[in-house]
Amino acid sequence: MDLKFFKKSITPLIIMGLFSIIMIFAIYTLLTPEKKLPIYNPADVNPKLVDENLIHIRRNHNIADFKLINQNGDTITQKDYENTIYVADFFFTRCTTICPIMTNNIGKLQEVFKENNDVKFLSMSVTPEMDSVPVLKTYAIQKGVIDAKWNITTGSKKHIYELARKSYFAVLEEGDGGLQDFIHTENFILVDKKKRIRGYYDGTDNEDMARLRDDIILLLEE
Repeated sequence: MDLKFFKKSITPLIIMGLFSIIMIFAIYTLLTPEKKLPIYNPADVNPKLVDENLIHIRRNHNIADFKLINQNGDTITQKDYENTIYVADFFFTRCTTICPIMTNNIGKLQEVFKENNDVKFLSMSVTPEMDSVPVLKTYAIQKGVIDAKWNITTGSKKHIYELARKSYFAVLEEGDGGLQDFIHTENFILVDKKKRIRGYYDGTDNEDMARLRDDIILLLEE
């Protein structure tokens, strides 16, 4: 076979092949939308979790400002979570059922994102009258908490319970944050850099923890 003829014949085939690959990639890209996490407003959440005065809100819900005290006795506010993605949960140190599992799972996530300053964690005690700063400090040391990444907090019970019910929509039980009020939830709440809720997860479920890890990575890419 003439070498010049062979070269002339094979060149169009190569071009057609490259063109086909590019077209297939372009079609696949168009037909496979980029995965994006939802933004949760009160109207998007299970109505049982939302205060009836907020259920109609369909946009622009942000986590309310908060003022808490962490394991080191430091005041923790939204400023400490500015421009960070964080996971919030509600616990108490004397809990022997779901809380140890939840705390252990946050510990695993803390390890995964140990070097990433854009990811933090916030745990709020639902029995703040018992979970004093010294109690929280002992708990934090036992659980391997990294102070720069994870705040284990106490504070006003009314304030914490209002956050749980009206900001994070974390609990089913109604109440006023009074003496007899008590909440207990396995929910983890993922919050983005704009203080918006982007996901809910069962803090005791391994599959949900894998999903949470992946969703944090996804948020970091936004």
